[in-house]
Amino acid sequence: MSLEHNRRDFLKKIGMATASYGFLATFPEILTGCSSTSTIEVSKKDFYQISLAQWSLHKALFSGQLDNLDFPLKAKNDFGINIVEYVSVFFNKKEKDKKYLKELKKRTDDNGITNHLIMVDGEGNLGDTDAGKRKQAVENHHKWVDTAKYLGCKTIRVNAAGQGTFTEVQQAAVDGLSQLAEYGRKNKINVIVENHGGYSSNGQWLAGVMKSVNNPYCGTLPDFGNFRVGPNEEYDRYRGVEELLPYAKGLSAKTYDFDNRGNETTIDYQRMLNMIRKNKWTGIVGIEYEGNRLGEEEGIRATKALLERVRKDLT
Repeated sequence: MSLEHNRRDFLKKIGMATASYGFLATFPEILTGCSSTSTIEVSKKDFYQISLAQWSLHKALFSGQLDNLDFPLKAKNDFGINIVEYVSVFFNKKEKDKKYLKELKKRTDDNGITNHLIMVDGEGNLGDTDAGKRKQAVENHHKWVDTAKYLGCKTIRVNAAGQGTFTEVQQAAVDGLSQLAEYGRKNKINVIVENHGGYSSNGQWLAGVMKSVNNPYCGTLPDFGNFRVGPNEEYDRYRGVEELLPYAKGLSAKTYDFDNRGNETTIDYQRMLNMIRKNKWTGIVGIEYEGNRLGEEEGIRATKALLERVRKDLT
């Protein structure tokens, strides 16, 4: 069984129907990444900065070799990355523990590390066609908006999954996201949706949701690798990312394996990032390594090297 399937099985156990993990579009401030100290700026030379998604180290975190509190400093010291993306499950239900959050914030502030976003799973489907369950899912996410705000983040990543027809789930997702985005607006926290399989991995479907929500605090997190819309059906990844770019407040650079030249074997990064540059998108691109052949740390370094090389080529 592949790692992707293992992750989906894990998320099903905590109440999710579909999943992946993953991640600012243009300015003003509400469209930038989240910082524990100040608004992130992307230089004119580099059209994107690089962050590290915590899921890249999920094996070490689940095994206890790495703790959530130690993740930010590891990102900086071991990989030279000072922008980090958290995953809700690794908070171990301490997202409302002010002492715990204070310690995490202190470690990032003291070391010049930017808290970019929190990827939230297991809190219910915002596209649930049952109005009561959808409302509960919205309320379940409030605490993560509060946590993000406390840590200095500007963004949480959520799920827009649901069961029903294309139109039914789309309408439900519009309602759920609209409700949550209003809470986000009040707290100046962005609510973004990643392509997670099913309807959400259909770029046209998710772009339609964003257009209908029409809230500056609601956007997308295009993931380069997660466009499976059915058991044996893949949505074109380049088309999907391009469709979601107008609403993107971050990008998730998914990698699985590399050839002997350091190129990703399933995703054409030169083509993908060139397309993104031509669309004049700027912001933060998060490393999300999910491979098996290379170890987690080796995979992170290979992904970073690829992103840096292609960025240099396109500058």
